[in-house]
Amino acid sequence: MDVYWVNRMTKRTILTDILSIFVENFNYMFTDQIEKFIHTNKYPGFNPKAVFFDMDGVLFDSMGSHASAWVAALKQMGLPFTENEAYLNEGRTGSSTIDGVFVKEHGRNATEAEKQTIYKLKSKLFETFKHSEKIPFVTDLLIQLKSEKLDIFVVTGSGQPSLIDSLDGNFPGIFKKNKMVTAFDVQFGKPHPEPYLMALKKSGLKPWEVVVIENAPLGVESASKAGLFTIAVNTGPLDPSVLSDSGADIVFDSMKELFDSWDSFRENWKPANNTCVSQ
Repeated sequence: MDVYWVNRMTKRTILTDILSIFVENFNYMFTDQIEKFIHTNKYPGFNPKAVFFDMDGVLFDSMGSHASAWVAALKQMGLPFTENEAYLNEGRTGSSTIDGVFVKEHGRNATEAEKQTIYKLKSKLFETFKHSEKIPFVTDLLIQLKSEKLDIFVVTGSGQPSLIDSLDGNFPGIFKKNKMVTAFDVQFGKPHPEPYLMALKKSGLKPWEVVVIENAPLGVESASKAGLFTIAVNTGPLDPSVLSDSGADIVFDSMKELFDSWDSFRENWKPANNTCVSQ
C-alpha cells in the first residue's frame, strides 16, 4: 500500500481514537455530575422538561456593553467601579448593584432618587453602544430544544427594555411573555433564589425536571440555591473556577461546546425513581 495512504489512515485512526476518548470523558462527567446532583438534593431522578435561560451573556453578547455603561454611569456620579466588578455583579438587579456600590463607598444604601438617576443614566449609555449580537450557537441550541418539546423560559436580572423586547425578533417563536422572569417581577434579584423559584412555579415543574443555563457567578448561585441543575457557559472574562465555586454542576467554555455536547448530556438523564426520597 502507498505510504501516503498508510499515513492518512493512521492519522484518521488517531483522530477517531481521540474523539472517542473525548466523548467518553464527557459522558463520564455527565453521569458523575447528574448522580451527584440527585444524591445531594435527595431527588427521585433527573428528567428535564424545561430549560431556563439567563439572557445577558447567554442569549446576547451584551455584557461588555453593560459593563462599560455601568462604569461610565457610576463614574459620572463620582463612584468608582470597574468592568471586572460589573461581571462579578452580573445577574443582580440594577437597584442591588447600585446599593452595593453605595455601601462600599458611603456605608449606606442608595436612596430611591439616587437609584433612579443612576439607572436611567446607565440605561441611556447602554443604548449608545453597538447592537448586542446573539451568542454564537445559542440559536442552534434553542431550535434543538424546541424540536425536543422542552419548555423554554428566560430568567434575567435585566431591566433593559430594548433587550427584553428584542427577544422575539431575534429568536422568533421561541420565547413567550408568560415564560419570562425579569428584574420587574422580583423583589430579590440574583443571587437570591427568588427569580428561579418564580420561574419554577410558573413552569409547574419539579426541581429535578429543569436545567438552567447561566454564565454569571451570581446567576449560578441563584439557580443552585433554588435546587436546580445548573450549566454554566463561560462567555465572559472570568476564570471558570469562579463559576464552579458558585455552584455550577457543569462548566462549558462556550455555547458551541454545550451545543455539541447536548445529545450526550441528554443520554445521561435519569427518569424519576419513585423509591427515592422526593420533595
